[in-house]
Amino acid sequence: MEKTNSTIPQQELNYEFNFPQYTLFDIKIDPGLKDDNGTELPRPYTKNQMRKWLKKVRWENSKMEKRAKEKARAKERRRKAQEANIDLGPNRKALKKMKLEKPKKKIGIIIDLSFDNLMIEKDRYKVIKQILRCYSINRRSESPLQFYVTSFGEKSRIDMSRHNGYEHWDIVFHEEKYLDKFPKEKLFYLTSESDNIIESFEEDTYYIIGGLVDHNKHKGLCHKIAVEQGIRHGQLPLDKYVNMKTRKVLTIDHVFEIVLRVCEGVSWQDALIKVLPVRKGAHVCDAANNISSILDNSIDSDATN
Repeated sequence: MEKTNSTIPQQELNYEFNFPQYTLFDIKIDPGLKDDNGTELPRPYTKNQMRKWLKKVRWENSKMEKRAKEKARAKERRRKAQEANIDLGPNRKALKKMKLEKPKKKIGIIIDLSFDNLMIEKDRYKVIKQILRCYSINRRSESPLQFYVTSFGEKSRIDMSRHNGYEHWDIVFHEEKYLDKFPKEKLFYLTSESDNIIESFEEDTYYIIGGLVDHNKHKGLCHKIAVEQGIRHGQLPLDKYVNMKTRKVLTIDHVFEIVLRVCEGVSWQDALIKVLPVRKGAHVCDAANNISSILDNSIDSDATN
């Protein structure tokens, strides 16, 4: 049976279909019509396209109900916390009001979204989700970083539009590339393939994180781009402070948070151990332990003398 490359028109998502009694795997797609000789005729959409479309329709129909339930649960949490005299911290509205009141560091982070054409839809959603985590981490910091997104094209805009109100977030979105918006001498690309090791972060510098989820398909691409563009580049000092069971490639939000914590004054070792997920198996490396042991012995010796 011939498959077509047709896509589901976006406007068809306005149809109000509800499938409460089904799961995605219960949906059965008609195999298609047959002619007088019993030969199957081609369908306008493939099974996979239809499943994706039905999934989007169900999500559109249920998202308002889910948001209403989330608001009700949040209201109930606040009520119980107030009765128990528990401080839950600032809510979202308060955090948005606070964003202009907090003094930002003179250090910027840029998420480069020029890799849309190298990722499937699922991986693009992962990138957007990681940017959301970066935004959340940054706005809760007492000394947030300047936060930028560049090469914010049509695909990224559509993906981000699933999150209402993103235009008002404390992130500066640029359709242009970073070279068109920032002085080249102030740019610094963070890439694990670089031979340069970062020891500290410089003020008046913009550190670039590649917005790419590649599952090792495009290994070394960000480093290659930095070299070709003549931009300074470097990697975080993972080997110096921690041992890891997996490869050194980190997610966008992990790199962002490590940079933020170090800029806040947290030591490299503490920042890495705190931020890196358990699955990475990160633990303090032998070299760091030896240095700590030497310093402790030196302090004890001075105290004895």
